[in-house]
Amino acid sequence: MNLAIVSAALIDTRTAVGTPLRSRRTRSAIGTVRGLAHRVASGVLLAACSLCAAPALAWSNHALATGPALAAMPELAGLGPVKVESLESFLAAQGASLEKVLDDEERWAREHVPAYPPRPDALRFVAAGAADAAELRRRFVAAVRISPNVPLSLYLQRAPGAPADDGRAPMPAREVTTLPRDNAVDAVKFAALREGGQVSPIEVAATASDEPDYGLDIGLWEDNGTPQGRVYGFGKQPFGNPALDFGTQAPFHMGFYHESRIIYAAAGFLKRTWPEYRIHLWKTLALHAFRTGHDYWGWRFAGWAMHYLQDLAQPYHARVLPDVSTVRMLWINALYMAGWPDARNRAVTLVSNRHLAFENFQRTAMLAGHHERGRAAALFDALAGAGAAADPKYDDDTPRAAVSLRSSGAADALDRTIAASLPARYVSDPSFEFGASERGVDLFASLSRDDPAGRDALARALAPRLADFGAFTRAFVRSLLAAR
Repeated sequence: MNLAIVSAALIDTRTAVGTPLRSRRTRSAIGTVRGLAHRVASGVLLAACSLCAAPALAWSNHALATGPALAAMPELAGLGPVKVESLESFLAAQGASLEKVLDDEERWAREHVPAYPPRPDALRFVAAGAADAAELRRRFVAAVRISPNVPLSLYLQRAPGAPADDGRAPMPAREVTTLPRDNAVDAVKFAALREGGQVSPIEVAATASDEPDYGLDIGLWEDNGTPQGRVYGFGKQPFGNPALDFGTQAPFHMGFYHESRIIYAAAGFLKRTWPEYRIHLWKTLALHAFRTGHDYWGWRFAGWAMHYLQDLAQPYHARVLPDVSTVRMLWINALYMAGWPDARNRAVTLVSNRHLAFENFQRTAMLAGHHERGRAAALFDALAGAGAAADPKYDDDTPRAAVSLRSSGAADALDRTIAASLPARYVSDPSFEFGASERGVDLFASLSRDDPAGRDALARALAPRLADFGAFTRAFVRSLLAAR
């Protein structure tokens, strides 16, 4: 295949439909090119999406950013602490009413979420007849289709540098996550909460905003080799490696809503991403909890919803291959199909490395700022909305029509800035795998020491992404406060 044929394959569908075809030979040629383009694009996109198994986490520790974003809300400043409550206690009190809530939510998802996989009727939540609290919890977990292995412990994440003399016992990371190892999670300080104790709403929401990365969406596909995957009805994993546990969560945390039309025609599996489903589900449960006096679970469910919304503000979760044009994707894969895999392997490795390096810079910058605000003041100001006229409004269309649209539109420029600002070994060397070598790497500190100009350039690119993170997080919370 030569480049001219690849370019011809990229005729915009609107042009193709609106232009009269001159002959049967022309129609046949275009059909052949489209068919070939479909096969080529499907191949490269499947390859590209296989890297989603590695950088399946969008922001490295959401709580580091959620706390400062919510602290900027005067509406939360006057709220008193909430009473800690186990999931079992919440379900025992609200089980009967949750039946209708979840039935209504299922109807909403079937009507409003594109390509939504309906929940099997056998998983419908029914509280009556549960033998004990454990059975009630099992039924709820199945009805909302999350991993039955998640601990759902009562805990909070301590902000970096926060005092640990509040009488709360430390909690090991293994008691909050199912992931066998995760550098970011293992570095966090967790504290145990006691049922009936008191905790602030911001602490609950910030802690919960990181929790979906602790295993909620792992192993849910029928080809994941798990009991839940066989019964949850999600079908086969649309992309990523089904054999890698943390990679199986990617389709719930990514939303490829703004690719070109030819990409969707070639790769329909890209439509099988469902952060919108998760956001609305947890928002619905949060509202029910608030309206029935269970504020702890109101804020915890709200934090879960925030997580998926915030994921869409990360450009690498809104674009398949940032700064790689459709023409280039097709050409790279044409070379691969002809027996020259180097270009495709290079593209996949570089995008994965840049994604992970960007998350490392974001996390280490936020950690530095939590310990000494002046070191990352511009980033914390962006999170708080400093200089912005007003936060946006939130409705059910916001995740797709606003959040992911903005991050998708910023993806190409961000990718170029990462390539120009970070050490070439990390982001421009296809023989290096950042994820396999990240432990101990602090990109914010190393750039501050060796390349302040590169640090500042990357911080300027990160700031508007954190501004969206903060603005849409607050918009979501205000929508909850107005509706509860």
